[in-house]
Amino acid sequence: MLVAIAGGHGKIALPLTRLLRDRGDDVRSLIRRAEQSDDVRAAGGEPVVCDLETATDEEVAAAVGPADAVVFAAGAGPGSGSDRKWTVDYGGAAKLIAAAQTNRIARYVIISSMGADPDAKGDETFAVYLRAKGKADAELAASGLDHTIVRPGRLTDDPGTGRVRIGERVGRGQIPRDDVAAVLAAVIDDPATVGEVLEVVSGDAPIEEALAALSRR
Repeated sequence: MLVAIAGGHGKIALPLTRLLRDRGDDVRSLIRRAEQSDDVRAAGGEPVVCDLETATDEEVAAAVGPADAVVFAAGAGPGSGSDRKWTVDYGGAAKLIAAAQTNRIARYVIISSMGADPDAKGDETFAVYLRAKGKADAELAASGLDHTIVRPGRLTDDPGTGRVRIGERVGRGQIPRDDVAAVLAAVIDDPATVGEVLEVVSGDAPIEEALAALSRR
């Protein structure tokens, strides 16, 4: 499988790249700056410089190229203002949807956020972030693509445990970025997760068991 990752230099994208490489998949990583290339190569990915904020839909489609699946792992990041929530967290995801449709890539997995809602109230930056994520999720759900929306709890840099709680609603919690990467790797080629919106936090169940339990609902 060839997986194209938007936001390929991120703290979730790099461990995801390593996981995919280790199981024999190929990874094409869209990155903002050429100097990020060495980190991507070290993780096992093929870097392609493409700034999702400024690139056209056609440029994003060309950067993605032929692939079996795409993952949206980009984000404006902590400390960014409201404008970048729209241009990256929403706009980048929308451009990747268009690229997947243009390139006939059916599978699309997105990292969203707990509480994502296109109608979230408030003017503070976090409320804007939730609206941007919620709008991206809604457009992906309406796109006709084989999508999975993953909404992790509060992200940490702790070592991954490989144990999670996954479901439509799991309650508040936190989760290491490494475990989010492992969840993404597991759902990419899991047809049972197509069309699902999955919240995920740290828990007691191994990831594969947690996903298998979902498919038995």
